[in-house]
Amino acid sequence: MHRDAERMRVFTRRALLLGAGQLAMFGALAGRLAYLQVIDADGYALLADANRINHRLLPPERGRIFDRHGVPLARNSPTYRVLIVREQTADLRATLEALGRLIALPEERIAEVILEARERRPFVPIAVREDLNWAEVSRVSIHSPELPGVSVVSGLIREYPPGEVTAHVLGYVGPVAKEELTGDPLLELPEFRIGKDGVEKAYDQALRGRAGLSRQEVNALGREIKQLYRQDGEPGQEIRLTIDLDLQRYVHRRLSDQPSASAVLLDVRTGEVLALASVPNFDPSAFANGMSQETWQTWLDNPMAPLVNKAIAGQYPPGSTFKMIVALAALEAGIVGPDHEVPCLGFVQLGRGRFHCWKRWGHGELTLVEAIAQSCDVYFYELARKVGVDAIAAMARRFGLGARLDIDLPGERAGLVPDRAWKLATQGVPWQKGETLVVGIGQGFLQATPLQLAVMTARIANGGRAIRPWLVRPPGGREAEVPPLGVSEWALRFIREGMFSVVNGERGTAREAQLPNREIAMAGKTGTSQVRRISRSERVTGVRKNEEKLWEERDHALFVAFAPYRAPRYAAAVVVEHGGSGSQAAAPIARDIMAKVLELDPSRPRPAIGVDRRSTAREAPA
Repeated sequence: MHRDAERMRVFTRRALLLGAGQLAMFGALAGRLAYLQVIDADGYALLADANRINHRLLPPERGRIFDRHGVPLARNSPTYRVLIVREQTADLRATLEALGRLIALPEERIAEVILEARERRPFVPIAVREDLNWAEVSRVSIHSPELPGVSVVSGLIREYPPGEVTAHVLGYVGPVAKEELTGDPLLELPEFRIGKDGVEKAYDQALRGRAGLSRQEVNALGREIKQLYRQDGEPGQEIRLTIDLDLQRYVHRRLSDQPSASAVLLDVRTGEVLALASVPNFDPSAFANGMSQETWQTWLDNPMAPLVNKAIAGQYPPGSTFKMIVALAALEAGIVGPDHEVPCLGFVQLGRGRFHCWKRWGHGELTLVEAIAQSCDVYFYELARKVGVDAIAAMARRFGLGARLDIDLPGERAGLVPDRAWKLATQGVPWQKGETLVVGIGQGFLQATPLQLAVMTARIANGGRAIRPWLVRPPGGREAEVPPLGVSEWALRFIREGMFSVVNGERGTAREAQLPNREIAMAGKTGTSQVRRISRSERVTGVRKNEEKLWEERDHALFVAFAPYRAPRYAAAVVVEHGGSGSQAAAPIARDIMAKVLELDPSRPRPAIGVDRRSTAREAPA
């Protein structure tokens, strides 16, 4: 009995301990459950939602671009792409081949889609083809019951109504390259496009806009079930340029007869770029959805460089268009006056070398205005020798040469204005006297872009005001401060008089370039720049004419101009690569461009026109 009672006490004690332990465990479990379900419920609900809700960025609509009068230059047009979902079709190849009988779908593309389908989850849509036309959309839609897994979806594609005419101004958009990824998730969207060149690149951030957001409910495999929330993105900023599309078209058409040429047209008072063209060019729309490797390679291999904007990136010896700078340096230094005369016998002797004038037998005795009008090399050899290269270089830089002008376009080149310090620093040898003479006629190391030559001419025409070229008109207009260059109006007056005589004088080098309306006079300056140095044998046997040379060995043809002469408003520069003679190749183009701008007078306001985002309503951009 005693033993039984002892066993009962031990059993009871153990049962109590076990019960207490179980009670404590259940209490802890109940407390944890209460904490998870009541206190921390919101946090775990958020984690659960993250597992079942898919957040997707929606690409915004890219901002439109207009010309100065509200004419659309770049806009977004509806486009259609055909998609296929592998899990919804029993035989992927058979479905694609059936689709290929309705729309253009090469065998190579079918193979690419099949390969892509193997690498993706079976429910993920794959883009089979982009940019379907309406007829193709109709055919696919009609036969959709026979095409399991195939669907047509709409989107937007960048469109450039003027085509090639504004290619080098606007640039183009294209898919984001790997090296262009910055961590912004918007850039990783396969359909997103960014600016690659021109205004599209310079103002890419403003044109992009802000992304929208979509929330999709998905199952455990990631398949979309339904859309829970959608907020469209904020469209990109609309941009209005200073370009006049009618003028741009005309300039492009006028240059198109040349294998390679460029032109710039400016407002001399404000620096607004009214037209900027370079030929040959390209179709910017070809980049929107990618292009064939064959097309890209053709453009790259073209010796005329259609992808290069020669108006801002082409660098050429300015030739005789530089003589105005040499004359200004001499006048401002007080070394010579406008009545200073130099006899031209056809050459200048320097040591044992001779520096020839373009006119073999010489011009006779000339004053400054006459020397500009007849483009006498000997006169400017003598001026350059008196002034020196450093003073010439300083004057050239004041007029916009030798440095980038910071136009709002990518790819601008700086050109080159040499001086003594530059040569010693870059080549390690002193400057030679003969090199000063060569600079005096715009040759040697000198390099300038057509844009720089246009700005130089505009600053001469506007009385020495430091205008800078610009393209994009900010909202509310632009109050541009135009400081003076510090060059006397007295000196500029004689330069402008010489340029007037170039076109309108009896012995001017561009008499054929007079404007059709004789009541409005144009002033200008011809230029012909050598592509290569004259060899010793050519000095003995005579230099071959341009017509006898290979095209790539011919001289470049240049012409700069402003008009009207009495009240300057517009300035232009034209460069025809290997055109031979500035008076024959470049001057007629500049004359026609100037006549057109005076006819259209883009500074005069016109009714603004435009298109809305879906190209259905008329409106003017803000």
